[in-house]
Parts: sequence; structure tokens; C-alpha cells
Amino acid sequence: MSIESDLRKDGIKIVDILDTITVNKIAHNIASKLCETFPELCFNEADLYSKLSSLTMYRATMPEGMAEANYFYKNTSIYFNAKVDTEDLEEFAIHECIHYIQEIKDKKNNLIRMGLCNFDALKIVGMGLNEAAVQFATSKVIGIKKEAVKYFGVSFETTSPSYYPLECNLIEQLAYFTGDTILFDSTFTSNDKFKEAFSELTSSKTYHEVELCCDQILELEEEILRLNNKFNSYDERSSKVDKIVAKQDTLKEKIATYYLKAQNAIMKGYFDKAFKTITNLEELDNYRKKLDHYGELIGRTDDYTFFDDYYTEKMSQLEHKSNVLENGGTETALEIKKPNKVVSWFRALLNFVTGDKINN
Repeated sequence: MSIESDLRKDGIKIVDILDTITVNKIAHNIASKLCETFPELCFNEADLYSKLSSLTMYRATMPEGMAEANYFYKNTSIYFNAKVDTEDLEEFAIHECIHYIQEIKDKKNNLIRMGLCNFDALKIVGMGLNEAAVQFATSKVIGIKKEAVKYFGVSFETTSPSYYPLECNLIEQLAYFTGDTILFDSTFTSNDKFKEAFSELTSSKTYHEVELCCDQILELEEEILRLNNKFNSYDERSSKVDKIVAKQDTLKEKIATYYLKAQNAIMKGYFDKAFKTITNLEELDNYRKKLDHYGELIGRTDDYTFFDDYYTEKMSQLEHKSNVLENGGTETALEIKKPNKVVSWFRALLNFVTGDKINN
């Protein structure tokens, strides 16, 4: 299939091509900002500029709801929505330029790897996580502050309220345990370091589950967009429109389900395994603090109780473990009736968290 056919399939129609001066300016500014934002990746700014300035950039008309810029790897080109003002092109180009930097092709120009996403298998895997990682990186370059949002019934905070917000929140949860550096290393250089690091902290099964959930979320969001464009093609309300709305509502519920499934997998995967490694009271307190802070990152629906139930369970287990550690590391600690200060502290915290349930 030709590039023109691919563009027509996606509803993209070229309006004009950006001049060399404009492309070079965008390339220079983005190269500079990437080096400034990610010094630990040791980019060579001159090489980065040379690479980005080789991109061809176009203005084009695009379907409603499509991203304001799109990178096509087959002809190494970026297509901007013609409605975007010239001064805003650079901001929208960052995400697409990162895609260009991270791509790996074979000798036949076939795309085989892009950041956290693999294209060399029968099915593309990791697209959702990769889009999240690229947008997470883009938000850092732009300097977007966290914002409280609600999508598909899920309330959470994200540094990307307009693009892949749910996926970005999940990638931030993953990076909370691995650190940002290894995430961005894998994102820009397309390696498995991030996957291996998170799998080591949890399990390969947990990583795979989160990866699949993010892919499902991305696919469902795209399906909602297609239905929305179909919806807008009708001039007035009809039975067909009602069916579209009903289907969109079903898809939105599925997105929330996949998001919470991924979040719960991350939570249990890390904290269940980390709990087993606690050998002293300092590690125990660090574990508690980490779980506390993680609770500030998660998303919630109106009927979501998993984190609160899990937190209560873990506080109870920590109380028992602290008792054991304080008394020589034996299970006989359970027989001691007089609580020490550490045990009393955990019991007070547990009662505070579960007070309503206990009193009721």
C-alpha cells in the first residue's frame, strides 16, 4: 500500500509542506529541550538536531478527534493538523519526534521496534505502554503540571490531561517503582531494561498483564473515536445514533475495568513481593511510606474499594511483622499481650484507616 493510500485510509489530506527554515527551527528547539530535560540519557545535541532536521513535515486536513500531529514511519514524515497555529507546531511535534528517535527498522524498512512496543511478532504488543511513555516524556519536556481529571468514570491526577491520560497515569505508577531514568532509557533507545526492572520487582506475568490492559485501553479509545466520527455524520437523533451512544457507554465501562485491572495488578505485584523481603523495622517503615504515597497516584471510581481493602490488610500484616521483629523474629511475639510503641503506632493507624468499618 502506498503512502498516499495510507493517508487516505486515515482521512489525512496534505495541504502543503513546511519550509526548511521552519523544520530546522523545530528540530533545533526540540533537540535542545530533550538534552536539557533528560541529561542522564547523554544525548548529543548536534546529532539529535541533524536527525530531527531530516524529517519532512506537512500541514494536512485531518478527521475530527485525531491527534494534532502524526508521525508516519514509512516516509519519516510528520503531518500536522492544518488548524494548528504556526507557533504551536513545535509543542505538537515533540511526541512525534520522540517516535522517530525510538524507531528501529530492518533492512527492508519494516518497523520492528518502537520504544516499549514490538512489531516483529504476529501481533503488535506494547503500543499502549509506549504511547503512554512517549507522552509522559513529552509532558516533562513541556513542563505540564499535574491536573485532577475524570475520564470514563475514573478520577485521578495526570501530567497529560489531553492525551492518553489513563495510560500516562499507569506508566507513572510503573515508574514509581522503577524510577524515571530506566523508563526513559527504554523509551528512547528501545531496549528491555524497563520491562526487566519492573518484572524483577514484581513478575513477568504482572508486566504482561499491565501491557495487555494498556493495549486494550488504547484500542477501545480508538473505537470510541471512530464511533464519535460516525455519530457526527448524522444530522439528527435517530435509532442508529442511540445505538452508537449505547455502544460508546459500554466501551467506556470496559476502559475503566481494564484500567483498574492494571492498577490492581501493579499494586499487588509490587507490594506482595516487597513485603516478603522486609527484615528490619527501617525497611518496614519504608514499605509503609511507599504504600502511603502510592495511594496518592492511583485512580478511583465511585465504587472502587480495592486499594482501601488492600491497605487495611497490609497494615494488619505490618503490625504482626513489627511485633515479630521487635521480639527476636519469632512467631511467639503474638503471645505477648503488652504492645510496644511500634506496635501501638501501627494499631492506631490501622484503627484510623478502618474505623468507620469497625464502628459500623
